[in-house]
Amino acid sequence: MNLTDARFQDPDKAREWLELQRWPNGTHCTHCGSFSVTPLKGKAHRPGVWQCNDCRQQFTVTTGSVMERSKIPLNKWLLAMHLMASSKKGISAHQLHRVLGITYQSAWFLSHRIREAMSNDKSGPMGGGGKTVEVDETYFGKRETPLPSKQRKGRPFTKRGKAGPGGKRAVVSLVERGGKCRTFHVKHATAENVREVIVRNVSRDSVLNTDESRLYTEVGKEFAGHETVKHSANEYVRGDTHTNTVEGYFSIFKRGMKGVYQHCGEAHLHRYVAEFDFRYNNRSGLGVEDTERTAKIIEQAAGRRLTYRRIGEAKNA
Repeated sequence: MNLTDARFQDPDKAREWLELQRWPNGTHCTHCGSFSVTPLKGKAHRPGVWQCNDCRQQFTVTTGSVMERSKIPLNKWLLAMHLMASSKKGISAHQLHRVLGITYQSAWFLSHRIREAMSNDKSGPMGGGGKTVEVDETYFGKRETPLPSKQRKGRPFTKRGKAGPGGKRAVVSLVERGGKCRTFHVKHATAENVREVIVRNVSRDSVLNTDESRLYTEVGKEFAGHETVKHSANEYVRGDTHTNTVEGYFSIFKRGMKGVYQHCGEAHLHRYVAEFDFRYNNRSGLGVEDTERTAKIIEQAAGRRLTYRRIGEAKNA
């Protein structure tokens, strides 16, 4: 997809392209689903407004999507979606503000609405018979409500068997080998919380691969197999047993969070992990390129809304 394409330069071309993407089988009412619709024309109506002949309600291609009621031109929405879909480590709201020629506040809100479209419902279990799912947790940033350390002052929690480095945010990721990943921000990295994430998302017929952390000792017994590598003894690969895939995902995630976004409020972290999950799950290695990735965002944007009032709602696994 060329950034000089007309859909990125002309709001009307952008609207026409969006209509083809959202309504490939013909325009239908976003309120009742009826195909009996009429375009409203004339000076009294802006381009792209339709009226349903059944429920009599008016609608546009953005109705019932993350773009609804936005005053940002549609060509700038499409350009922002393409930039977020094609930037492996993300693109900051400040960069979007400069590229799109909109205010920083608008760029920040727009990027969060696109992340809302990037999130998936995480339906269906990962893995299955004969498949391996790698699980690991990482810690980064600073908790906005730090946990009191049970160890002596100045000595952080250790990763092995404890709640993670003191004052850090915990993120748990599940990666199916050769497949997709699901990542969660957990309020406390405890064996109970980690178990809940794993059993809710991974088929019991799968083989788990983890490090030696005691977070996974008991939950591993609930699956077809549980293999570990002992990182503390400099063991990283033993035959087919390793956590290199999930570590590779974390390397992309951390570089983006530290190098591009730099600061992320804890209440918004679940949307940032959804963004990195989306690009990983629709990567070139799975045959998905930038154009298809952008189209996927548009497809998932339908039926979702994110208002400014809701944007600060925190969500933990």
